[in-house]
Amino acid sequence: MQTFFIISAFAVVLIYFFRKNIKEKIVPNKEKQYTIDDQFNSDKRDREKEIDELLSKMGKNGIEDLSKKDKNRLEELSKK
Repeated sequence: MQTFFIISAFAVVLIYFFRKNIKEKIVPNKEKQYTIDDQFNSDKRDREKEIDELLSKMGKNGIEDLSKKDKNRLEELSKK
């Protein structure tokens, strides 16, 4: 029984000492692992998703169905 407590205490100390490494292995920090290309591609996907949402708002009348704000945002996104 005493050996169990000693081993448990030792395990707790090791886990506490290496807690940062263990946490990164279980739940990695994705922002930390981004390269410039990853960030660019992520931003590009976000822009494309926003453009798709704006284009899906258009009905039979085309671009006239969009509000002034939506038209400006669509034009701004299409320039990038």
